[in-house]
Amino acid sequence: MEQTNELMRQRIDKVQELRDLGIDPYPYRYDPDTTAKQILETHTEAGNEPDEDDPVCVSGRIMTKRDHGNSGFAHLQDHTGQIQVYISKKAVGADQYQIYKKFDVGDLIGVEGPVFRTRTGEVTVMVNRFQLLSKSIRPLPEKFHGLQDVETRYRQRYADLIVNPDVKQVFIHRTQIIQSIRTYLNQREFLEVETPILQPIYGGANARPFITHHNTLGMDLYLRIANELYLKRLIVGGIDRVYEFAKDFRNEGMDRDHNPEFTMIELYQAFADYQDMMRLTEDLVSHVAQTVFGQTEIQYQETTICYDPPWPRMTMFEAIKKVAGIDVSQQSLAELANLLQSTEEDPGRKSTPSTEKRGELIAEVFATLVEPKLIQPTFIYDYPVEVSPLAKKKRDDDSLVERFEFFIHGMEVGNAFSELNDPMDQRERFVEQAKKRADGDEEAFLMDEDYLRALEYGMPPTGGLGIGIDRLTMLLTNQSSIRDVILFPQMKPEL
Repeated sequence: MEQTNELMRQRIDKVQELRDLGIDPYPYRYDPDTTAKQILETHTEAGNEPDEDDPVCVSGRIMTKRDHGNSGFAHLQDHTGQIQVYISKKAVGADQYQIYKKFDVGDLIGVEGPVFRTRTGEVTVMVNRFQLLSKSIRPLPEKFHGLQDVETRYRQRYADLIVNPDVKQVFIHRTQIIQSIRTYLNQREFLEVETPILQPIYGGANARPFITHHNTLGMDLYLRIANELYLKRLIVGGIDRVYEFAKDFRNEGMDRDHNPEFTMIELYQAFADYQDMMRLTEDLVSHVAQTVFGQTEIQYQETTICYDPPWPRMTMFEAIKKVAGIDVSQQSLAELANLLQSTEEDPGRKSTPSTEKRGELIAEVFATLVEPKLIQPTFIYDYPVEVSPLAKKKRDDDSLVERFEFFIHGMEVGNAFSELNDPMDQRERFVEQAKKRADGDEEAFLMDEDYLRALEYGMPPTGGLGIGIDRLTMLLTNQSSIRDVILFPQMKPEL
């Protein structure tokens, strides 16, 4: 820290020295006419002599600087990559060269001049004119080892992006993934909308909300945990295909695949069911992989994930029997609770059959024993009704609902229903959720009378789907933590 402070003091002194010379260290604008990438692509035939008839103007951050008496080389980095520049006292003049010598790694500059190829074969700009665009006061992280400390990288994402080009590429891919999804849905006549982030009643998921207060109205509001109920109101209103990229907020813990602020794509299609959503899901995800990465087989950690449809499909009961060797259809409530208590994955769990329903325990068995072992994209469908208060009951079994989740590399990535559109059934489900809240379940749904009123007007048969953008991006870009695909993840305060 002392060394950094001394280097910063020296740089601050240089700022004043430049101002004393009449140079603004922070000018208002600059007009580059090309980029580092374009120079490299358009000057592949550059010779050893600069072509004075074909000058370029490029700007960037100094990433390396090597001075050799009366000349020097530097690498400038812009948003497309790096280009080498060569500056000499002969070309720019003695006074200007003395100004250049006050520049440091990290400074932003613009340069003009012809292009040539050095004796080592590197395409280089011969600088005739230059301008300081922003003097860097704080030194960049050590250039040979980069910014390696994970916590520092997350806190100082700006520095992370400067010194770690691979990080920037991850976020370029994230944007391309979102654009690819948007194009796919737009081409299928889905309408993109925006729904409230501040909600008087939160719903659409089992989660604890963040609470805020509106002074003028004198009421508490909640940051949305999901946008589902608002999008289905639009289905009621006659917008038959609708979607939203939503920032959602859940007051929960943080780990490799959870952040309290995250991004979802939710979409709803009238006159469809969860089977339609399965086909849409595998087609959409494979389309994104092919469009953004040019292939549907993509490496994640030590495994090659194949996104080609069709994906395997299993009911939750079939998956538990196949993967864990347990036939939960033959297990009593107490046996299910004891099974969970005895598993190594959850050794401290207490059996509470009096407060948990059979379907809830079956879902826990699945999450504990099966979910981590689902590596290739897999649909798990037909969930217990007790854990799915917004899904229609299965056509031939009232104990189940028409719901699926899809899993990749042991992680749930998306969730879908044949949406419950019976207002009386929905009210009963909300009443059951209210009982759970009374028993201490802080994540149970609230009664939403306005949503029920919307359903009473009549909602057509509808299929709905939600996909976690952060988790999907993790998988497609081979990142081990959700924090690696969120530009500014939530962090504990610095001490």
